[in-house]
Amino acid sequence: MKFAFIIDPLAKLDPTHDSSVAMMESAGNLGHEVYITSINELSVVGGKAYAHLQKISLKPVKLVDNHWKAEENWYLLEESTFLPLESYNAVFMRTDPPVNTPYLYATYILDLIDPKKTKVVNSPQGIRAANEKMYALQFPSVIPDTIVTQSKSVIADFLSQKEALILKPLGGKAGEGILFLQQGDRNFNSLIEISTKQGKEPIMVQEYLPSAKEGDKRIILLNGKPIGAVNRIPTGKEFRGNMAVGGRVAQTDITERELNICEILAPKLIEDGLFFVGIDVIGGYLTEVNVTSPTGIREIDLLNNVNLGQDVINAIAF
Repeated sequence: MKFAFIIDPLAKLDPTHDSSVAMMESAGNLGHEVYITSINELSVVGGKAYAHLQKISLKPVKLVDNHWKAEENWYLLEESTFLPLESYNAVFMRTDPPVNTPYLYATYILDLIDPKKTKVVNSPQGIRAANEKMYALQFPSVIPDTIVTQSKSVIADFLSQKEALILKPLGGKAGEGILFLQQGDRNFNSLIEISTKQGKEPIMVQEYLPSAKEGDKRIILLNGKPIGAVNRIPTGKEFRGNMAVGGRVAQTDITERELNICEILAPKLIEDGLFFVGIDVIGGYLTEVNVTSPTGIREIDLLNNVNLGQDVINAIAF
């Protein structure tokens, strides 16, 4: 089979961490052809989605002293070709947020792929519908107390009911721009002004969960079913557990409560065409639903001696 991956520039990807690389590597190891492109290489010609794509061959990472190690020249690219994306069996939309105007335009182009010929992971309609912060609000029974607002007074009232809050930009990733706010903080006004861009943009405000100190669990779901998890634990004085800000990863199990959360989400995820998803859970509460380019595969593989990338590819190539 032929797989196309819409990714960020290869120079920005860490092959020992990036889930896109893990999936591409697995596809190649299973004998499939792998091609890459980017959102600025997409076009519409004759009513069909086209792209300039390059075939890629990858040198698999190796396990050395209990961590992944990649060769310096870990990939080889062939000449670019301009083809309809319907020429491929599956197209993975794996560009990192923010979901800005170019990103949205790319999803409109992907809408033109015939789903009878090619599977798009994740569905472009689903990506547009599922802001990674707002989407969780559809599952009120399993999320912490949460508001979305750009109003300083609304946030102040919410803070008066809670000891501490977490402020999240709606379009962020990898923990970027997340702030901790507690009662009596003399920086209250400034933090709200910075987060909301002087009251011009709404933000997500969640009650702070003290169990965040014990970890922020990333659970990978494939077609609505959990296939693996990793716990990300804050280090030093950092309150965020995200790997991008230095969170320590640890092996973990998926609890009955977390399985129940997955069961609650599954019908909606499947309905929206969100085939490969990473959810974040703190203390038994769903905090985010990541649908653009969720990561965690490499860490789960390392800690559990599994191959989730292979599971993903096999689920599509069955």
